[in-house]
Amino acid sequence: MKRIDIDGAIRLHTLWRRQFMNAFAGGDYADMPLSEHRSCTLAQAMVDLEGADIGQLVAIHDRFHAIANDIIDLSNNGLGDSADLLLPELNEASHLLVGQLDRLREQRGG
Repeated sequence: MKRIDIDGAIRLHTLWRRQFMNAFAGGDYADMPLSEHRSCTLAQAMVDLEGADIGQLVAIHDRFHAIANDIIDLSNNGLGDSADLLLPELNEASHLLVGQLDRLREQRGG
């Protein structure tokens, strides 16, 4: 079974989320390459993983990116205020993703 660098995945995810949230908090939508999440390295790493725990991780990860896409679409269409309303949901999805990565690390002994 293929292994992923879980700590590295959490670190990269947290850095991206922080940049994303800061861009929106500061109103600097245009200054952040918001489409970077579409080339997510975690998604690439999960492709060859197996197990029931991976299914839940993929679902949580997909939900996180769906919310990010909604925020990007709203902001690109001039609906920044509506996009702002989704930020708490994105933050919650982010915490769920990191929590699932932590559980995966515990289950796999490392």
